Amino acid sequence: MSSFLGELEAFKPGNVSLYADGHGMTVRDFQKSAEVSVPLLCKQTSGLGQRVLDSVRATQLAVGCNTNLGMLLLFAPIIMAGEIEFNSAGDLRLNLESTLRSSTQNDADQIFEAISLANPGGLGDVDSQDVNQKPTCSLITAMQLAKERDSIALQYTNNFAGIFDIGLTSIKDFEKRWNSVKWSTVSCHLNFMSTMSDSHVERKYGREVADKIKIKSGAIIKEFNKNPEKSIGLLQDFDKELKIKNYNPGTSADLTAASLLVYNMTQ
Repeated sequence: MSSFLGELEAFKPGNVSLYADGHGMTVRDFQKSAEVSVPLLCKQTSGLGQRVLDSVRATQLAVGCNTNLGMLLLFAPIIMAGEIEFNSAGDLRLNLESTLRSSTQNDADQIFEAISLANPGGLGDVDSQDVNQKPTCSLITAMQLAKERDSIALQYTNNFAGIFDIGLTSIKDFEKRWNSVKWSTVSCHLNFMSTMSDSHVERKYGREVADKIKIKSGAIIKEFNKNPEKSIGLLQDFDKELKIKNYNPGTSADLTAASLLVYNMTQ
């Protein structure tokens, strides 16, 4: 629960936070989504796919829209990995590799159903393993097919490299520097925005728009990392600019939330 809410406490340009609503969603929508999802994500009698599907169903009933699909897809395997004994982030990542490798065809079926039900923006249709149809391959194979167009699918194929190598490292480094997890989470979010074209934005608006946001984020993170408190105006202006155009870098926010979850689990 703390990782869901901690992500909301960070000012993430273009996304919903305690600083600003947006895209027809409010902070309360995300809080309610977390309240109904967390018990289902942590239900140890459920498998990977069931946890995601049950959480999506509960979220739809609670708020009537997709607030957290990306987080659910990332959180579920991380939480399952944490249910196996570990002593470090490296141990957790080994557990995660085992968790993903152990996924079943039923997991794939349920995750496809969950994605179809949540219906994230810009999903569209694909020729092979469309989520609106029952998968005919394993979950990892399906994620391999989607990894070029979806950064969350990519995490399933590289054992969450973005989360551990970019996100977790960013939060740990800047938490030491600033003694503030909140500021470190903002830096993590900007880090994702400036190093990876946001796949949610790219699916909806194209690569050119996603790349422009990536470049702008790179300029902002340089200033932010010098002095977070003096950069609030920059964040506010960037947030307004993105929301006026309805650009929602939601994948970056999802990756940030998952990085915060791993950080919290490994302290």
